[in-house]
Amino acid sequence: MLKVFLIEDSELLQELLSDMLSELEGIDFCGCADGEAEALRRLAETPVDLVIIDIELKQGSGIGVLDALQTDSGRYGNPRKAVLTNYAHATMRQRCAHFGMDAFFDKSLHINQLIDYVVDAAHTKSVS
Repeated sequence: MLKVFLIEDSELLQELLSDMLSELEGIDFCGCADGEAEALRRLAETPVDLVIIDIELKQGSGIGVLDALQTDSGRYGNPRKAVLTNYAHATMRQRCAHFGMDAFFDKSLHINQLIDYVVDAAHTKSVS
């Protein structure tokens, strides 16, 4: 089972993605957080295989989460990091890549591609 955690400030998108991820075979949806501090606390308590990260959060930022995950693998493990943002321009993509992002998706255009990415990650984990 691929353990997935969502960091997203929109309650509507939290609900939508939570429902979608929970229905996928091979996925263990471990919950969500709407801010950086809460997300890092929960990820330290329960390491996961994949984190879906929004850039704009209620507290802190997705960049802060990416930075913490990249610099403190002893605390958080080494999850895949998929960014899901409304700020899907080249500069933001480069900034996220600098902080160790594995995949980058535009919220308004690429929800289906994100789900495909999660399914592929689950399949890869089950095969290995």
